[in-house]
Amino acid sequence: MSISAYIKVIGRGKDGARPLTAEQAHDLMSQVLAGQVTDLEVGAFCLAMRIKGEEVNELDGFVRATLAHCLPIPGAPSGVVVLPSYNGARKLPNLTPLLALQLAKQGVAVLVHGPRHDPTRVTTAQVFDALGLPTATSAQDVQDAWEAGRPAFMDIATLCPPLAKLLDVRWTIGLRNPGHTVAKLLDPIVAAGDSRTMRVVNHTHPEYAISLNAYLKHAQANALLMRGTEGEPVADPRRQPRFDVFINGLRDEGLSRAPVDGVLTELPELPSGFDADTTADYIQSLMSGLQPVPAAISAQVSCLRQALKPA
Repeated sequence: MSISAYIKVIGRGKDGARPLTAEQAHDLMSQVLAGQVTDLEVGAFCLAMRIKGEEVNELDGFVRATLAHCLPIPGAPSGVVVLPSYNGARKLPNLTPLLALQLAKQGVAVLVHGPRHDPTRVTTAQVFDALGLPTATSAQDVQDAWEAGRPAFMDIATLCPPLAKLLDVRWTIGLRNPGHTVAKLLDPIVAAGDSRTMRVVNHTHPEYAISLNAYLKHAQANALLMRGTEGEPVADPRRQPRFDVFINGLRDEGLSRAPVDGVLTELPELPSGFDADTTADYIQSLMSGLQPVPAAISAQVSCLRQALKPA
């Protein structure tokens, strides 16, 4: 099989390229994830989409195709918060584990997924390791973590091996690809009764805020859309970001939150380093009450807890 016909559509440059339909995008991504195309075609697909950018119907097809390759994770009766964690820390401490632990402390089931290692950044997996939190290697491990009151972390190589392979193309061509956008939208939780799943979808650039907003509406998703901290799904501890909360694809005005403008009168005391061990020590000091949890992260925890409650 070949995806050359699709590459001809998306590969004609920023002005000449045309979007794929959802069905075409689903077929293209299905072939890529199934390993039915050549490495050269995969590279061409990644570069073409990087130049063109993903549109709503394409994201729809890509995400549905990827979910078919994911390990299904049974949900929890009280709902689940999903934290896709794919960027890691470069300048600031990676506080995604803090968000996960704060949610779990309040009885919320949390699934974090992402890569174990990134040669350029400190990953959430590394901070989980430094905190002594085990990596889940099966759906049962996830359930065990929830029953023990812990957040669960699963490596994307376990959750969706072919997507992990597509993400690794970045280290060959030097650019991110549609797999990275899909990963940040991935919710592998199988619904449990009437309980909700809330995924945190984060962006780093304004144009992605627009496309992700449109996708969440189209997919009738339950999600919190926000600008991430260095691309991580956690609020910046130094300022209150905008929260756009979607329930069944509709923006919930009561749960959504405007950003706090202006300069903060008091900044949280962050560690000077951001390596995994330093970050873990800082998180433990917050969890033990030695220091206050940054207000923006506490607000995110509260927002997600309220969003999980059925109407």
